[in-house]
Amino acid sequence: MPSRRSLLAAGTAAALAGPLVPTTATADDRPDGRPEERNRGRDVVPGADVAAARGWSVLRGRRVGVISNPTGVLRDATHIVDSMAAHDGLDIVGVFGPEHGFRGSAQAGESEPEFTDPRTGLTVYDAYGAGAATMAELFTKAGADTIVFDIQDVGVRFYTYIWTMYNAMVAARSIGARFVVLDRPNPIGRRADGPLMTEEFTSGVGAEVIVQQHGMTVGELARYFNGELLPKEGAGGKVAELEVVPVRGWDPYSTAHESGLPWVPPSPNMPTPDTAVVYAGTGYFEGTNLSEGRGTTRPFEFVGAPYLDHRYVDRLNARKLPGVRFREGYFVPTFGKHTGVTCAGVQIHVTDPRRYEPIPTAVAMLVEARRHPDFAWRRDSWDTRRPFWIDKLSGSPRLREMIDAGRDADEVVAAWRDEVRAFERTRRAYLLYR
Repeated sequence: MPSRRSLLAAGTAAALAGPLVPTTATADDRPDGRPEERNRGRDVVPGADVAAARGWSVLRGRRVGVISNPTGVLRDATHIVDSMAAHDGLDIVGVFGPEHGFRGSAQAGESEPEFTDPRTGLTVYDAYGAGAATMAELFTKAGADTIVFDIQDVGVRFYTYIWTMYNAMVAARSIGARFVVLDRPNPIGRRADGPLMTEEFTSGVGAEVIVQQHGMTVGELARYFNGELLPKEGAGGKVAELEVVPVRGWDPYSTAHESGLPWVPPSPNMPTPDTAVVYAGTGYFEGTNLSEGRGTTRPFEFVGAPYLDHRYVDRLNARKLPGVRFREGYFVPTFGKHTGVTCAGVQIHVTDPRRYEPIPTAVAMLVEARRHPDFAWRRDSWDTRRPFWIDKLSGSPRLREMIDAGRDADEVVAAWRDEVRAFERTRRAYLLYR
């Protein structure tokens, strides 16, 4: 497993077999022009549509297992599993549902139990929380020799779908299966930011050592996993056959708003592209006693608590953070923290997505919330070794300890800048889009 030290010392990663598109990825290398101007007239075509237009030839003659959820749709809104199941010459042997389930009916931390899909007659296996060994058993039970992954990610380490993919890749390697990723745009673009995970704090919301906002598509991440993480001791080596069907016409410096693609919520509390834009930062509030807006119509855009008041929004706006404005907001969550109780706080309004920085913004919000005597970090009663949920989300105790020590947001954010630069250098060899 790459350590913090090895990533900081890394230059460029060893190249994978197959052609790579040379690209640079740092914020300083960002091309000129606003994303909406550079995207104008471009037809963004997800990897699934590319594969479907080729008659699913990438899967012919194989026994195919599909990992997907409601986001695995073609541009005509047909789900890929429905399209594949109706296609002559394809042998779909099973479907594997992640967190929230294949059809998306389960809430956070839940999944759909094994069932027979009424539309296709296929068996849908519950793969949420499955480690690599269990995943391999499911693939073997289904009789799959090729695993397809098609899920819309949101570009953040603590969004669990990428770890479902990682475990599925380890499982595919162990049984000698081929792994195919139908790539989709990263809705928050190429920017990398946030603290690096540390090995002792890995969990289901951050299973390996990457930065918090990775700035890669799932296809690029699969290449990164295969080149950097799977060869480590214990994973057993690379997937021998890894294929990514790339997105066509996508500008990696754009956001979901500029892609022109319909937004299918990848989870119940990710209803809009606006949610995805802020989630990379405000997901931190899951690790506090503030509501992160679950149980409202604008989750992760509303943040507040019963003990806050108008002074919170005044202090945040006084900071003049780039690309964002805060509105004084009041809300009553219907589930989650503070159910049925009026919370005072803010609604985040992103005024310039190009300048907005979700993680530094959230750190400033935490620093200001921490000033209130009723603020508290959420504890995990079942994990005495790592009792604070924020440490798992941020990758170590550093964020929490610096804020508790009274450090201001700029100092906290500066603590991981070298880690981000090292990650950007390492990921460069695995990027597909410029």
